[in-house]
Amino acid sequence: MTAPAPPLAMLAELTHRCPLQCPYCSNPRELERASNEMDTAKWLDILEQATDLGILQVHFSGGEPTVRKDLVVLVEKAAQLGLYSNLITAGVLLDQAAVRRLFDAGLDHVQLSFQDSEAGSADLIGGFKDGHRRKLEVARWIRAADLPLTINAPLHRRNLSHLDAIIEMAVELGAERFEAAHVQYYGWALRNRGALMPTRAQLEAATVTVEAARARLKGVLVIDYVVPDYYARRPKACMGGWARQFLNVTPVGKVLPCHAAESITGLDFDRVTERPLADIWQDSEALRRFRGTDWMPEPCRSCDRREIDWGGCRCQAFALTGDAAATDPACEKSPEHLAMFSLAESESAQPPPPFVYRRIGAKA
Repeated sequence: MTAPAPPLAMLAELTHRCPLQCPYCSNPRELERASNEMDTAKWLDILEQATDLGILQVHFSGGEPTVRKDLVVLVEKAAQLGLYSNLITAGVLLDQAAVRRLFDAGLDHVQLSFQDSEAGSADLIGGFKDGHRRKLEVARWIRAADLPLTINAPLHRRNLSHLDAIIEMAVELGAERFEAAHVQYYGWALRNRGALMPTRAQLEAATVTVEAARARLKGVLVIDYVVPDYYARRPKACMGGWARQFLNVTPVGKVLPCHAAESITGLDFDRVTERPLADIWQDSEALRRFRGTDWMPEPCRSCDRREIDWGGCRCQAFALTGDAAATDPACEKSPEHLAMFSLAESESAQPPPPFVYRRIGAKA
């Protein structure tokens, strides 16, 4: 295999701490405690290594990245290095002065998550009292600071009936982009799948809503739409392919191909605290494991889409088959595809069980 091209972007997971407790969180079920997090000096070094590697974008995430007292310092460093910086946040810990400090430090973009358009439902889903009201304030402060804003709304059976209202909320808040992404079932979302899985009818109605909104709001709001894999016929090119365009650095320095990769047992991910980032990207055994097409089994190996979807999602294959190298069950050519579809229909037909909230130390 030839040497991989540099990744386009790095997700910097600064922490797993978060005041919200969303039951669809993609963080691993075993969350890292604050005492294990890398310090400021190490993150500054990682940003320099990322630049040297050829990375162009850094996405500051978590958990909730604004719990880190050094966030402004890291944003400022990214700006000095010429990295495009994006803050992925729940927003509830920000005030207007903090938003302004981030803007002054050179932050380029904010991606703000909303759980629903209605305060009661949003606060129930996020497990955080008064969170929705705070988010509305933060969105207005972001736009007042002239920062570009994306509204991110994870979709599932508990909020899909409000999709029209959520889209209108994004417009009213001055967002330039709206990410309508159905929950993908890894991490805590897998634990809560029965509480989150939409019915086929809900999905079809949501798709109609999105297409109508795209036509109505053309030139006003860009809408990205991601359907749940359980109802798909073909897999998506997850992260543009395993370790092809993207890398993720966890709070303790593990370098992953995606935020959910730790759900695959049996892979040993190198740490940037022990090995240079460039070496890990180019020669890590875990990153090489599913990069490209040589690893693929049939029918993937001979499929004419093998360099389009790159085999789909390895985390999903592992979650549903126990084998990370198996054909992604989202693909209609997978022997597990029908069982995946039937599982979605069966679980979505049942009354939703209570949420198991994301909490450090919780038994997920």
